[in-house]
Amino acid sequence: MTLPTQKDEPTKSTLTQESILVKSNLKGDWPNIFLLLLLYIMQGVPLGIITVTPMLLQSKQNVTYKEQALFSLASWPFSLKLLWAPLVDALYIQKIGRRKSWLIPVQFLMGICFFYMANDINDLLPETGKPNILKLVFMFFISTFMAATQDIVVDGWALTLLQKNNVGYASTCGSMGQVMGIMISAVSFILFTSEDFSNKYLRITHNVGGIVTVKSLFLIWGTLFTVITTLIAIFKNEKDNRLEDNHIKLNTFQSYKLLWDILNLPSVKILAIALLTMMIGFASTDSVVNLKLIDAGVPKDNIMIIQTGMYAVKIIIPVIAVKYTSGPKPISTYLNVTPFRLLCNSLFILLIYYTPELIRNNGVIDIPMYYYMILLIIQMIHDIQYNIMIVALVAFYYRISDTRFGGTYLTLLNTLSNLGMLCSKSAAIGLIDVLTFKECSFDSKNNCSTPNVQNMCKSKGGDCIVIVNGYYVETIAFTIFGIIWYFIFKNILKRLQSKSPSHWQINFQIQEFENDKNAYTMNVKT
Repeated sequence: MTLPTQKDEPTKSTLTQESILVKSNLKGDWPNIFLLLLLYIMQGVPLGIITVTPMLLQSKQNVTYKEQALFSLASWPFSLKLLWAPLVDALYIQKIGRRKSWLIPVQFLMGICFFYMANDINDLLPETGKPNILKLVFMFFISTFMAATQDIVVDGWALTLLQKNNVGYASTCGSMGQVMGIMISAVSFILFTSEDFSNKYLRITHNVGGIVTVKSLFLIWGTLFTVITTLIAIFKNEKDNRLEDNHIKLNTFQSYKLLWDILNLPSVKILAIALLTMMIGFASTDSVVNLKLIDAGVPKDNIMIIQTGMYAVKIIIPVIAVKYTSGPKPISTYLNVTPFRLLCNSLFILLIYYTPELIRNNGVIDIPMYYYMILLIIQMIHDIQYNIMIVALVAFYYRISDTRFGGTYLTLLNTLSNLGMLCSKSAAIGLIDVLTFKECSFDSKNNCSTPNVQNMCKSKGGDCIVIVNGYYVETIAFTIFGIIWYFIFKNILKRLQSKSPSHWQINFQIQEFENDKNAYTMNVKT
């Protein structure tokens, strides 16, 4: 693979062993910390809007579930961003800056999307009548695509924007900022536009409509994106990436080839296996608990209120955990929390088991306040553990990623962990019915396995009784898998964490040809 670059002279490593182990010191980095936090908040704004728009559509009762499924396509770009991450690393205008070349136009385009949606609000989200679903999906797909691209850019920029011993703080900025952006946009989009909520909590005298309209919110976001992006373009100077240690300039093909070369690094191969399997132990708790609570009779609205309150936890925890996640050994923090989170699975098993008994009074659903307190405490314990682990994991990504290809490297690692999480959650949901066994109350030969035999049982006055609850079987099996995973990978991941940066970098070597021209080949360092 030919690389158009300078000789690989014996210069300092891109990330020295000393820099990766030295304690962080934010002196001189505070402005960059605030900039990163602001950029991640901006990234969370379109994500928050796209998260709550289905609720807005459903509340108007003029869309079908099929149309809701179509709208869900708008969130795909964040799962597909690995496809264009190499382009973000390879293509840029040197005079503008490697990261600003993408950040400035992408954020301007996000602002333009908001302005367009505000102008066309009567077609996209009319007060009365059916919304234009296809156009709505198209516009939100574009805005999510821009947010995903901005995520690639900011992740890559964070590796060089902060001092090398402070890169762990980028994970904290990302976790806090994105959640803050999602919370701000989601709350304003649903609650501030609600007439009932505004009259009850935000106004002295009642009035028609919310304190803001959806159109005005889009105009506000469009204006903020335009102003903030303009200020960054004018006043924030980006370090010339050619001055970075071991600077390499790749073309587009080489950037895509880089993905394969990164995956072929021995350390990355081992890490990839760990990332694809690490979430299996928690899959049933993360994906099925709320569904089982609803099945038991807990109102989904009350569950959502508790989930919304967890936003505060998601914002505060990264700040509290930064002392442990920004240091030289963030993966140790992840591993230290893992046994407690596996133990938390048993708390949810007990909660699900006793919920039908706790929320019913003489056969009628009458949920006492203490039940919600129990649910809140258990959910808070779970969310605290989850957020500490995610922040620590992402901090590890920042520490090991090769700064020369930061956007591609970080996107690859995040994609591996997200893929492992999504696959394990999908498996957890799909296995519930497979592992659940029922029989008709008056006919033990009727296993209630299909809708037809269930209807047959009910038509004769019987009920399908659960003999084996698949949730319990699955959770126990996944927890055992998680325990095995922990003992297999505990020491492996600790050894990976202590490896020198060269184990995570692509090595470039010079080859001399007969015509005395230098060509550079990319080789995996073993």
